[in-house]
Amino acid sequence: MIVFRANVNSYKGKLDNKQIANGINAARHNARRLFKDAQLLLKACRYPSAASLAILSIEESGKEHIIRGMSIAETDAEIAQYWQFYRTHTKKNIMWLLPQLVMQGARNLDEFRSLFEPTAKHPYILEKIKQIGFYTDCLGKIHWSKPAEVIDKDLAEMLVQTAKLFLRKGKIKAQEIEIWAKHLGPVKNDNFLKQKEATLHWYAEIQELGLSSGGKDLRDFLEYLDLKIDK
Repeated sequence: MIVFRANVNSYKGKLDNKQIANGINAARHNARRLFKDAQLLLKACRYPSAASLAILSIEESGKEHIIRGMSIAETDAEIAQYWQFYRTHTKKNIMWLLPQLVMQGARNLDEFRSLFEPTAKHPYILEKIKQIGFYTDCLGKIHWSKPAEVIDKDLAEMLVQTAKLFLRKGKIKAQEIEIWAKHLGPVKNDNFLKQKEATLHWYAEIQELGLSSGGKDLRDFLEYLDLKIDK
């Protein structure tokens, strides 16, 4: 008889800064594991499974901003909402189209805002692709979909590459979360411009203290937004 010893009851309470950092580090580690598995399947021409695992990696990477947001939650209702987002697939994959928007010429924050619209369809599209990559289904006018007939090499390669773009190296510390809350907490209900400026101040401070939360990739993207945003 196999005994499953892990506590499978979902936690829904408040987290301190160290616990938040541990959660982000766990998500980063697992995102990289899933990405490597997706790479192996892609090389083996197992395109549907590679695509679905790449999406799982994107979702794990997407947990980071949700967990980080718990550091500025002030009420039980806010904490409950973050946990709901954490366990909702379509809340963890909203950024997957960001690389495509950049390639299409997005140059300011208004052009990225569509990623966060409540009526946006792209999170549900990615969730559907993930399901199609794993399961057969009955679609349209009684069409039985088979993963290998729906997801091809090009789609799998695109999703694996997208997953790679969202990977973050290294581990973060509780101090970095404390600094995040200091800068972002006061502007959490303000507009994109103020939040962007607060994020730049946060990044400057953690760099000054020798901390890291994304390395050169994050720095370059923040500088890109800073240079291109409409004043």
